[in-house]
Amino acid sequence: MIDLTQLSPLLQGRIQRFKQHQFGYVSLWIFIFVLIISLFANLIANDRPLLLSYKDHLYTPIFKQYPETMFGGTFETETDYRDPVVKELINKKGWMIWPLIPFSDQTPNLELNVSVPSAPSSQNWLGTDDQGRDVSARILYGLRVSILFGIALTFAGTLLAIVVGAVQGYFGGLIDLIGQRLVEVWGGMPQLFLTMILVSIFSPSVYWLFAIMLLFGWMSLVGLVRAEFLRARHLDYVRAAQGMGVSPFKIIYKHILPNVFSSSLSQIPFILTANITALSTLDFLGYGLPLGSPSLGELFTQARNNLDSPWLALSAFFTFLILLTILVFIGEAARDAFDPKR
Repeated sequence: MIDLTQLSPLLQGRIQRFKQHQFGYVSLWIFIFVLIISLFANLIANDRPLLLSYKDHLYTPIFKQYPETMFGGTFETETDYRDPVVKELINKKGWMIWPLIPFSDQTPNLELNVSVPSAPSSQNWLGTDDQGRDVSARILYGLRVSILFGIALTFAGTLLAIVVGAVQGYFGGLIDLIGQRLVEVWGGMPQLFLTMILVSIFSPSVYWLFAIMLLFGWMSLVGLVRAEFLRARHLDYVRAAQGMGVSPFKIIYKHILPNVFSSSLSQIPFILTANITALSTLDFLGYGLPLGSPSLGELFTQARNNLDSPWLALSAFFTFLILLTILVFIGEAARDAFDPKR
């Protein structure tokens, strides 16, 4: 645990103000819980057993592949643990411990006696999509993809915005004038349409999608950073450092950036919300992650294509609503905590 008494009085006050914002503080813990659950999605939703015992030997199929012949089967290929014949072979001389959800994000339920999409049941808690895949498993894996992608994009975009805003704000003059015109032109472009065009040019890839979204992902924060540097460069301690011959890089990094970062930090939850929304929008339109990847946007596509299956729309809506709501509450609490007027 962090000892708050070792922190500066200013930071202690900000942490206390954040805790006083009950919705934001509770939402932060909910978000951490959701993130942890999604990170361990393979242990919660998987079509392989967590632990298997056969002839008094223990196996971990969730971490390692085993051929079917190892359990008395016929084929040398990887064992299909959902095959009734394989189940019977293993259960005769051992046992299996399955995850809470015995389906992975790509696993179709072949035991269904009804047409797909199937309604929620004891086997599929939130039903299945039009390919028979478990919706709850798809949501769990989709949350992991969306949150990690959004966090990485937010971190990279924030870093790029701080660099651009710092250069513009500290040096000012012609550098700021030219930089601001370029930022205004770039920010005035139709970002969604340009992203769709660029994504459609290249083969579907998470890395290409990340790079293309990063082209516009830094725009929302650069104005705030620039304004903070424009204000801070005229303060006495900055002028004193300049008079002592301290290099511009050291002044930016050591003297101004710590103060600017605190105000920028309050905007990160809102930027993360926007990035997750943008990714889901692109997935819904078919320009996002590679086809078949679990994502929240793909779940909305399933709901649109299967209007007679309301559980798909409800699952997508409430998942998206809860995730964005807790991020907004966290952002509001952080904004109040880092408010310089307080």
